[in-house]
Amino acid sequence: MHAFDILGDPVRRRILELLADGELSAGQIGAVVQEEFGISQPGVSQHLRVLRESGFATVRAEGTKRVYAANPEPLKEADEWLDRYRGFWRQRLDALGTEIARGRRSRQ
Repeated sequence: MHAFDILGDPVRRRILELLADGELSAGQIGAVVQEEFGISQPGVSQHLRVLRESGFATVRAEGTKRVYAANPEPLKEADEWLDRYRGFWRQRLDALGTEIARGRRSRQ
């Protein structure tokens, strides 16, 4: 599955956001996602499985808990694909920076 297929789902993006701050148990992830998206525990488990199988997340057993962590490697694929478009953003952001600087100078 392509990285954008995985990242295209808002629930999976949210899970990755949560995991970006550190490891969480499946129960902790489920509590947040169920509250925010109103999906069932089996639905959350399905999203966690997709993230695991696609390599975006790893899981380890800790007693009876399953602890998940983000794996940033697959994000490199998306980053590399986006790299060709950064030139468009940089140019526009540079122009915006110039206009902001001009505005500051004219107020002084």
